Amino acid sequence: MTDHPAPASFSEALLPILGLLGLIVYGLMLRPALFGQPPMPLEVLFILAASLATVAQFVQGHTWEAIQTSIVNKLASALPAFFILFAIGLIIGSWIVSGTIPMLVYYGIRIINPTYLYVLAFVVPAIFSTLTGTSWGSAGTIGVVLIGISGAVGGHMGITAGAVIGGSYFGDKLSPLSDTTNLAALAADVDLFMHVRSMLYTTVPSAVLAALIFTAMGFVYPPHASAADLSAIEPFLAEIRSLFAFNPLLLLPPAIVLYGSLKKKPTIPTILSSVLTAALLALLFQRYTATDVIQTLYKGFHTDMAVWAPAVSERVQILMNRGGLYALNESITVAFMVFIYIGVIDNIQAMPIVVGRLFRFARSRPSVILASLAATAVTNAMTSNQYATSFVVGDAFKSKYDALRIPRQVLSRSLEDAGTMIESIIPWTTTAVFMVGALGVPYADYWHWQLLTLINLVVAPALAILGIGCFYEDE
Repeated sequence: MTDHPAPASFSEALLPILGLLGLIVYGLMLRPALFGQPPMPLEVLFILAASLATVAQFVQGHTWEAIQTSIVNKLASALPAFFILFAIGLIIGSWIVSGTIPMLVYYGIRIINPTYLYVLAFVVPAIFSTLTGTSWGSAGTIGVVLIGISGAVGGHMGITAGAVIGGSYFGDKLSPLSDTTNLAALAADVDLFMHVRSMLYTTVPSAVLAALIFTAMGFVYPPHASAADLSAIEPFLAEIRSLFAFNPLLLLPPAIVLYGSLKKKPTIPTILSSVLTAALLALLFQRYTATDVIQTLYKGFHTDMAVWAPAVSERVQILMNRGGLYALNESITVAFMVFIYIGVIDNIQAMPIVVGRLFRFARSRPSVILASLAATAVTNAMTSNQYATSFVVGDAFKSKYDALRIPRQVLSRSLEDAGTMIESIIPWTTTAVFMVGALGVPYADYWHWQLLTLINLVVAPALAILGIGCFYEDE
C-alpha cells in the first residue's frame, strides 16, 4: 500500500457502485420476491457495501488511514443536518403535547362537505401532513376517516384514495418536519429552508392543478348521498377533544417556523424556538405536567399521559403517539451508514468519475437536471427507499451540478420530485403496499387519480427545460 496510489480508473470507480447495486438487487428485490425472505435492512446493506469497497481499495493500494479520513470528513460535513434530524423529533412531540397538531386536525376535519368531498380529501391530508411531516401517518389516520366518509356517502373510492395519498405526500415533500425533506437537503448539502423554497416551484403548481381537478370531479362523480353522515367521525373528534384544550395561541409554534422559513433564518434556532414556545404553551393551556412535557421531548407523546381521559382508540393513538428526540432514529442511523459508504468511495472520487463517464451526453443545464430526475426515479423504483435514493443520487450528481453552476437546491428538489413523489404509484414499493392496506382501495383503482404525483412528473421536467425556478440568478 502507498500513500499516493494512482488515480482510480473508470472500472475501479465503477466496482464499488456495482457492489452496492448488486446488494440492492439481492437484498431488497430478490430476497422478498423470489426467496420469500425479508428484505435486508438498509443499515446492513450499506455497511456490507462499504466493506466491499474498502477491500477493493486495499487491493488497489489505498491505506486504511486515507479511507478513514475520507469517512470522517464526509460525516463531519453532514453533522449540522444530523442536528436538524434530532430537532425534528423534538418539534413533533412538542407540537402534539401543546395541542397545536390536535387542534388543527380537529378543525380540519370539521370543514368536510360532501359536495367537495374529493378536494377536501386532498386538502385536509395536505394540511395535516405539512404540520406533521408524515405521509403514512396522514393516510393511516385522517385518510382512513375520509375513506370511511366517502364509502358512507357513495363517493368514488379510487378518486378519494388518490386525493388522500396525494395530499399526504404534499406535506411529506414540503414540510420541514418530514424525514425525506430533511434527508434530501442533507444529501445535496443545502439549507433546509432553501430546499423547501425550491420545491415550491414544482409542488405548489401541481397541487393547485390537482385541487382544481378534484373539485371538478365532485360534479362529474358526485357522492350518491345528499348529505354526509358524519356520525362516524364524531367519536374520533371527541377523543381528540378529551385529550387537549384548544386556544388560538397554539398557532404560535407553526407561525415561528413559517416566519423563519420566509425570512431565511437559521434552521436550528428557528426549530428550537418553536419547540420551547410549544412546551411553554403545553404547560399554560394543557393539563399535562412538566414531567409529561419533558418525557414527550425525550421519547415522544403518549396518550397514556392523559390520566383523566378514558382509553382512546387505536386510530387516535396512531395519530398522537409520536415525536421525541429519538423519533427519527431509523432515519439517522440509515443516513449515518450511507455516509460511511459514500465516505469510502469518496476516497477514490468514484461518483464523479462514473457520473462523468455515464452522463457525458449531459452537457447542458437542462440535460443534467433531467438526468438526475431519471436516475432518481430508477433508483427509487429499485430500492423502494427514498433514504438510499437521496444519498446515492445526490452524491452522484453534486459535482455535475457544481460544474455547470446549477444551484444545489435544484438537485435536492429533483431528488424528491422523482423520488418521494413516485413511491405511491409504483405497485411494488412499500409505500404502495401500505396505502392499499391502510385505505383498502386497490392500486389499480387509485394510481391514475394520484394527480399530485402525475402532474408533478410533468411539471418538474418542464421547468428544467424552460429554466424556470432553477435559481440560476443565485449563481
